[in-house]
Amino acid sequence: MNNLLLSLERIASGLVRGRARVILRRIVPRRRAATLESWDAPLTSSGIAPTWPPVAVREPTVAAPTSSSVTGMRCLLVTDTLDTGGVDEVVAFLARELPAHGFEVAVLIASDQATKGIGLIGRQLAAGGVEVVDPGPVDGPRWIDGWRPDVMYLHGGMQWPVDVANALGVPAAVVLHGMHDLFGVEGSEVAARVRKLSAVVAVSELVRDEFLAKSSALVDTETLVIPNGVDPAKVSRFDRARARENLGLQDEILFVSLARHALQKNTYALVTAFADVAAALPNAHLLVCGRVDEAVYTRQVVGATERSRVADRIHLRGNVERTDMILGAADAFVLDSFFEGWSLASMEALASGVPSVLSDVGGAREQLAAGVPSGRLVANPLGDPIGLTWDAMLAARFRRQTNRDELVAAIVDVADGHDLASRDEIAEASLARFDPARSIRAHADLLSRLVSRTG
Repeated sequence: MNNLLLSLERIASGLVRGRARVILRRIVPRRRAATLESWDAPLTSSGIAPTWPPVAVREPTVAAPTSSSVTGMRCLLVTDTLDTGGVDEVVAFLARELPAHGFEVAVLIASDQATKGIGLIGRQLAAGGVEVVDPGPVDGPRWIDGWRPDVMYLHGGMQWPVDVANALGVPAAVVLHGMHDLFGVEGSEVAARVRKLSAVVAVSELVRDEFLAKSSALVDTETLVIPNGVDPAKVSRFDRARARENLGLQDEILFVSLARHALQKNTYALVTAFADVAAALPNAHLLVCGRVDEAVYTRQVVGATERSRVADRIHLRGNVERTDMILGAADAFVLDSFFEGWSLASMEALASGVPSVLSDVGGAREQLAAGVPSGRLVANPLGDPIGLTWDAMLAARFRRQTNRDELVAAIVDVADGHDLASRDEIAEASLARFDPARSIRAHADLLSRLVSRTG
């Protein structure tokens, strides 16, 4: 009965349109929750449930204000959320580190509709001394005018803060953490928005290529690529033997995917392909953990797992703080996303020495080219990674995708360790390539140039 309901839900959620979809939605029961495995349950037949060491408290890294930074340049970071996502972490990184480069920083939570409010990362920043505000689009312009920024740095597709910056004569730049905000936007509209900006920053070469492919009018736009730096606090230094013992692992091969449960991450395809991996590797297990962002999609992934002939070796679990322990225990990291801008999870895995299998999305090529053989790049699930649309992803989400055989072969190959560097070599090369100091300098240099042009 459950499989029948899931089948109807798949149809109702996007495979039909119009009145038929409305009718099917009335038939299908509204089950809002997507039930994942509990972290109290064992991962393997050992019967040992995961045990977690105490979480290390991270001290705020915001530089103490000095006379030069207080009277220096004011940078207003603008984002639509500060909770637990990758973009949120990058904004927090900038908020913590820009003061050491002569900037006074505040963070504005903004959206063209209702914001999600100040989340976990936002509260942590505020506790560390950073001003974090969520005034809304009505009171927001007055707050910005009163704070008087010298430059505004946007992380998202919100438009009203750009209009306020233009009205105040303040330079504004946007960081493209991916193209998802522009998937359904016509090239002419993108060009019109960009004319209001002083610069566009892409976090990877592929994102810049996707952006410039939107319109020939964008060719002369000042577009920079500034890759994200790796946060040393998120890199695993966990003793491997202890990490595996804490997870109840013995001779199992553990593939890990740290990914939100959402369409973007394409977990349904990964779970269904894993049956082929498990046939080749009888002791292989897949662990996918992250927060549930899309309940309907996640229910389908759970259903596919329950129907799998290797259901006992696929584990779908929620968010976890001790990703360092998970990465310490992992034999390989896997991410078969439809798109990314620059995945922090895969970068942190590589910087922890974990060989990785990544689909061809933003940042994947650079991350796997850190100087030593560190994993495998497979084709994008939709073929060409440029020009993706939500409709194409929706159409492909429950189908066998064109990269499946390549994905399975790459996962099996990485498990074998064939032609790969050691974990220590992978970690050392990745840490050097994605030095956070280099990343923050690039951002600070750009912001300083924008301020100097209007000085």
